[in-house]
Amino acid sequence: MSNLTTITTPSSQEAFAVLPQAASAPPQVAQGGLQVTEKALKRIRVAMAKEGVSAEEGGMRLGVMGGGCSGLSYSVKFDSQPRERDRVYDFDGVRIFVDPKSFVYLHGMTLDYEETLMKQGFNFINPNSTRSCGCGSSFS
Repeated sequence: MSNLTTITTPSSQEAFAVLPQAASAPPQVAQGGLQVTEKALKRIRVAMAKEGVSAEEGGMRLGVMGGGCSGLSYSVKFDSQPRERDRVYDFDGVRIFVDPKSFVYLHGMTLDYEETLMKQGFNFINPNSTRSCGCGSSFS
């Protein structure tokens, strides 16, 4: 895995960026432009433990694939290890893997977790998206 890139967040206060609409803890920012909120990190940890994915070796894979009513869909799954060309982000021990093709669409994105009466799940706040469908799971 010679092409593996690990990007870690600084442990100082500079690791945080404030979102204007965020009422909860601010997201953690990795060099390279991917942000993850504390609520999303908490939910990822719970899901990884439930799926039996090791935090030391495995992580959550974020991706983009063709499909959905707007042209592209987000993909979220767990993986036991990163692939050779993945970008690997580390947020307080939670690793996120992004393949090079998906990185083009996910650069600058914030991953949040929403739990309301109407919706429960990950929320992709993506500045690269020009339009999205009503359910929020596909974009273009």
